[in-house]
Amino acid sequence: MNWKIITWYIGISLAFVALLMGVAGLVACFTPGDESRIPLLYSAFITGIVGFYPLIFVRRGDHPLSFREGNCIVVVAWIFACLFGMLPFLLYGHEFSLVNALFESVSGFTTTGASILNDIEALPRGLQLWRISTAWVGGIGIVTLFSMLIRERLDKSTLSGAEISSVAREPFAGERSNSFAKRMLATYASLTGVTFISLLFTGMGWFDALTNAMSACSTCGFCTRNTSIAFYANPAAEIILTVAMIAAGINFGILFLAILRGRPRFFMRSEIIRVFVVLLGITTVLMTVDLMTKGNYATFGNALRDAAFQVASIATTTGFATQDTTLWPPLSMALLILCSLICGCSGSTSGGIKIDRAILAAKGIHRKVGLTVAPNAVKNIRVDGRARPDAQISDAYGYIFCYLLVVVVFAAVNIAVGIDFTTSVTASIACIGNVGPGFGEVGSMSNYAAFPAFLKVTSLLEMLIGRLEIFPVLYLFRSLRVL
Repeated sequence: MNWKIITWYIGISLAFVALLMGVAGLVACFTPGDESRIPLLYSAFITGIVGFYPLIFVRRGDHPLSFREGNCIVVVAWIFACLFGMLPFLLYGHEFSLVNALFESVSGFTTTGASILNDIEALPRGLQLWRISTAWVGGIGIVTLFSMLIRERLDKSTLSGAEISSVAREPFAGERSNSFAKRMLATYASLTGVTFISLLFTGMGWFDALTNAMSACSTCGFCTRNTSIAFYANPAAEIILTVAMIAAGINFGILFLAILRGRPRFFMRSEIIRVFVVLLGITTVLMTVDLMTKGNYATFGNALRDAAFQVASIATTTGFATQDTTLWPPLSMALLILCSLICGCSGSTSGGIKIDRAILAAKGIHRKVGLTVAPNAVKNIRVDGRARPDAQISDAYGYIFCYLLVVVVFAAVNIAVGIDFTTSVTASIACIGNVGPGFGEVGSMSNYAAFPAFLKVTSLLEMLIGRLEIFPVLYLFRSLRVL
């Protein structure tokens, strides 16, 4: 691999991170008494120096990126962004030890939304904005954002192909990589802007409206309040955030064509979206009935409101909370765990296995059973009107197997260290799926502060593996082994 070109692109990613730190630092400068201005500006200076050094002194050359190099850039760019992203937290101090600062940074960039903070509201505004900014950038993808600054068309295609799966790109099939990235960003920014303005109309302050909109659309779940969205006790804001989270869990390519291009029929034409919305509806109904019969809810409206919000929050891997779900009936808890496994659509900011792969695997199993009964029958698997090759079905099987294997391995590590079974398993599911809250000690109104340092490190590694969707990490290890 050409390490000069890899270093050059890593420099671009760090320069981009430094710019975002500088913006948060300026906000801190204009906020009276904000103690985070020096940590943010100093961190931006350090990150900028490291980022601009290869851009100035390293000769990129004319060598086009290979897949191995593009994959290496994607994985290493995420790692370096998280490492330098922890500097503002570390320099600020207070609850942020080295491990805690890295945990919060990784949780933000991977849009997991898990936190080690016991008093989020004590954070100064500049650091609050930086915390949410890491999530918003991580939602669309670090490499996808900075790839728009690159002139080389082949490099853009290689980088975006390494960070975003082919399934996610299907609505933009045939589009140039630069157009693809711009349309993804346009959809993302528009959704965030509409959510922000809508929250303002509910009476929410501009800073809370902005940060909650960024968090909802990135499906991260970071909030500026200790009790998350429950703090506001605002039904109108909950409805807006529910819609925003569901929209952020849908393939942005379809959102772009349906809304920004004025073609709403794309919603109904997509089998994946139909299945996703129907499953959300069925889960919400089941949970509402369960809460009414066993959850001590006085009215149907309150049960429906909390059920719909939590289903949307967990199924899209956002992690916002309006209630302490660890106190809910067993059936509701089981449904939320199932939601945190499958999650949203490819091409969204959601994590998890993705509904696309679940549909492919389910249809593959259905075909296998059919061929057992009628071995000579010709059965093609079609999703959204297109026949799917066997290789794509095998990819879905392979990814789901690896995903569940990671869940089991990291859950076993948690148990071995002394964490109870419920917390261990749901924390592992929440980290690999970038969901954030689980059950037990890491419930919707709790955090990961009580985890020992070793488990915080293993959890943040699991977050990165989940955000990069496993295989890019395996490809990198394979490439380094070949070297």
